Amino acid sequence: MKKTILISSATAMLMVGGIAIAAPGDRGMRADTNGDGTISRAEMTKSLESRFAKMDVNGDGQVSKEDRAAKQAERFAKKDANGDGELSPAEIEAARAAHKADRFARMDKDGNGKLSQEEAQAMRGKRGGHHMRGDKEMRGKRGGHGMAMMRQADTNGDMKISKAEFTAAAMSRFDKADANKDGKLTKEERQAAREAHRGDRNKRGG
Repeated sequence: MKKTILISSATAMLMVGGIAIAAPGDRGMRADTNGDGTISRAEMTKSLESRFAKMDVNGDGQVSKEDRAAKQAERFAKKDANGDGELSPAEIEAARAAHKADRFARMDKDGNGKLSQEEAQAMRGKRGGHHMRGDKEMRGKRGGHGMAMMRQADTNGDMKISKAEFTAAAMSRFDKADANKDGKLTKEERQAAREAHRGDRNKRGG
């Protein structure tokens, strides 16, 4: 696969994936810095600041297609071990193996090199839908969903997402998921939010 092709495909996403990641789902648990099983508004805000800084590659205070292209180029270069501008089957397999090992390490909370039943179930849950529906179909659905989130977050319509827009979109989702309005998200509230969100998407898809 040519480097230019990969970047061209990636720029169409306009960095909307970052907004999705900011949603209070399983990945949002990284924001639980004190490990109490809940995510406070302060923890979420701090997490969002860190994520935005990583996405804003050129440091101009906005996330745009240029940032996405730069990030994808960086990832491509990391996979392209021999630097020839193409990914060989061996390089692709090595990248997959590294990604799998990294994902395993994140799921292995106690660091004993093994996954508990709960950890294994969570890991299967994150990947199952992709395998059942097919990568191409899932990419299409993520793209359409991502663009919808982009439009929602991009309140001034300039095709860029400022830090303020990014934070406002994510915190709106936080507040919606916070059923008892105590300023914290519990595991149950996050699960309920995911199920409600999945139901909305199914309705729109139907």
